[in-house]
Amino acid sequence: MSDNASDLARRMARQAEAVCRHYLSNGRREGRYWLVGDARNTPGRSMFVRLKGPESGKGAAGKWTDAATGEHGDLLDVIRETRGLVDFKDVAEEARTFLSLPHPEPERQPSLRQAPAPTGSPEAARRLFAMSRPISGTLVETYLRSRGITTLHGAGSLGFHPRCYYRPDDHSPTENWPAMIASITDLGGRITGAHRTWLAPDGSGKAPIDTPRRAMGDLLGHAVRFGVARDVMAAGEGIETILSLRMASPRMPMVAALSAAHLAAILFPATLRRLYIVRDDDPAGDGARDSLIERANAVGIEAIALSPTLGDFNEDLRLIGIVALRANVRVQLAPEDVARFMAAEAM
Repeated sequence: MSDNASDLARRMARQAEAVCRHYLSNGRREGRYWLVGDARNTPGRSMFVRLKGPESGKGAAGKWTDAATGEHGDLLDVIRETRGLVDFKDVAEEARTFLSLPHPEPERQPSLRQAPAPTGSPEAARRLFAMSRPISGTLVETYLRSRGITTLHGAGSLGFHPRCYYRPDDHSPTENWPAMIASITDLGGRITGAHRTWLAPDGSGKAPIDTPRRAMGDLLGHAVRFGVARDVMAAGEGIETILSLRMASPRMPMVAALSAAHLAAILFPATLRRLYIVRDDDPAGDGARDSLIERANAVGIEAIALSPTLGDFNEDLRLIGIVALRANVRVQLAPEDVARFMAAEAM
């Protein structure tokens, strides 16, 4: 695939100005460069594309850099960003289609870019998750393994974005860091929000920034989901906490509500009969547990609190180990759920 990508990128670079006029129509040529706001065709001047140069190496045609964010890439990246494509095969198909077209005229072409989604909206969250890719073999997998989490089946609600925008505040420049993107969905599976965990460049931990976790979109009542809940479900706050519990009970459907307040407000599937409340050992966790027990009991759902030995289940996993974690979970589950949801090696 890399050879195919390189060949397509070189062919696009030979027509760099035509590519820019077609996909970056909100920009304009100045000297040897095409200037535009960013790789998504935003009006501006911070991104510059080299229109002339060698086919490879320093100063190659078709290479671009965004001075505002430090992002850089080639014209295939421009296609991916302006068309909102995720899979390489779709980017390659679009590039081949363009290369078979007549050379576009120099005058400005109409933009085919999607209208911008409102910042922080559910639509913006859906687009962000669509731009992420599966976590297998990425820095997200590295990060989760650094937290002791190695059971990653059924984690389709998680994605990886290599250059996710981060802005400390309204007065600071935009940065970009690799990030774990989690889709927040309603009971019908529709994405209503997204949660970002920015990561260190090597995936060894969270990024060294003030707020490495942020959520966007419509969160109340919704959650990051692992498995499809029917009659039994576990619900907790953090993604890492829930993934740690899945190490002990990999077959049980679980949701991460992302905070104590949102945990207290999660919506129940109509078929739910037993709810395990995965509490963190702190006052906020106690409050969420009590509120959720009251709500569940009011609609005929049995509520059982699952308590960690230490501060949360990820601490248990990392500090006292998987064997002790499994033993602690096993004695707190209803007997029928031990056989149903815990792996054989945990019994």
